[in-house]
Amino acid sequence: MTHPWPIAITGLGCICAAGTNLDDCMETLYSGRRAPAAPTRFTSSHPTRYPVFEVSGFNEPPELLRTSALGLHAVRDALADAGLDLETLRGLRVGVCVGTTVGSAMNNEQFCRDYRAGLDPDLEPIERIMRSNPAAVIAREFGLTGPCQTVVNACASGTDAVGLAASWIRGGVCDVAIAGGADELGRITYNGFISLMITDDSPCKPFDRNRKGLNLGEGAAMLVLESEETRTKRRSRARSYLLGYGSACDAHHLTAPKPDGEGLRYAIAEAFSCCGISAEAVSFVNAHGTGTPDNDRVESLVLADLLPGVPFLSTKGYTGHTLGAAGAIEAVFTIACLERGMIPGSAGFSTPDPDLGGTPVEGSTKVEGMVALSESLAFGGNNSVILLGTRGAA
Repeated sequence: MTHPWPIAITGLGCICAAGTNLDDCMETLYSGRRAPAAPTRFTSSHPTRYPVFEVSGFNEPPELLRTSALGLHAVRDALADAGLDLETLRGLRVGVCVGTTVGSAMNNEQFCRDYRAGLDPDLEPIERIMRSNPAAVIAREFGLTGPCQTVVNACASGTDAVGLAASWIRGGVCDVAIAGGADELGRITYNGFISLMITDDSPCKPFDRNRKGLNLGEGAAMLVLESEETRTKRRSRARSYLLGYGSACDAHHLTAPKPDGEGLRYAIAEAFSCCGISAEAVSFVNAHGTGTPDNDRVESLVLADLLPGVPFLSTKGYTGHTLGAAGAIEAVFTIACLERGMIPGSAGFSTPDPDLGGTPVEGSTKVEGMVALSESLAFGGNNSVILLGTRGAA
């Protein structure tokens, strides 16, 4: 039996630099507060102390890597929001799909140094990596036996995880799916992005004329997706619906999007084709908006062409670029904005760029309508988008 679009979203959870839960995150966004700073959890010999968005007041347990611990935190909030306890979960077919990029696996430098030096280092760091697959950690923690997958597709990973989990519901593979993304900050990632020369040495400025690059961040967000049959039996409310998902790769360059935005255009078209919704129904776009010259140029030009006049923003000015978690964090932000009928200002933007297709909203802006688009543009030419909205939009 197949389940057509839309797919009910009954629970949301989020942790990032903007807050340790979704309500706190949204308060930060609407207040316009942000506080990027030099990293505190690791050091670098680089002469410039590039700002990042760290999650403060969060300590991972010693048996897990930080990425998985962040993911677990978001899952617990999402399940509580959905009204799902352990007993109920174990009576359902529950899948887990989590997007990540580095997945914390590059934070064991001392082990590697000792091994290369001919020493016999303790294998505990490697064992910790092996037991910290983000999706497997969640399935193990809650005793889930449905499909379990970790998606690694650069910065589109979180969005792709949500889209893939929705296909499980549609195909009748599971009753409930926990989907989202998680990633942490680390020294190797930090220095790696600096070496790519796409990191801003000041707070990032998405879509601004003076943008110089991104700020890295960390965090996790999870969504609980349910089949309509399960939701009806549980009498649970849907906070939102996943209306459509699209993904396309232009394979233009290792890090830069194709200048004409071909991949993003295909992904948007695919998402709309899932549900028959027209572009006129979209009330706003939560853009990828990294603050890098190429990404913002291509994304803004595509939006101006396909969704002219539709308000858009980037929330990365509040969270930093959380890599594999970004698409999931932005998805839950998008749903929260639809619920409120208002989007926050695009932090960091102040000066319009005449070479872009448009300008993001500068302050909190009321929006009308039942549909919003959330976009992820990733390295390797990967482009993924999801349409989110109310049942009435389908």
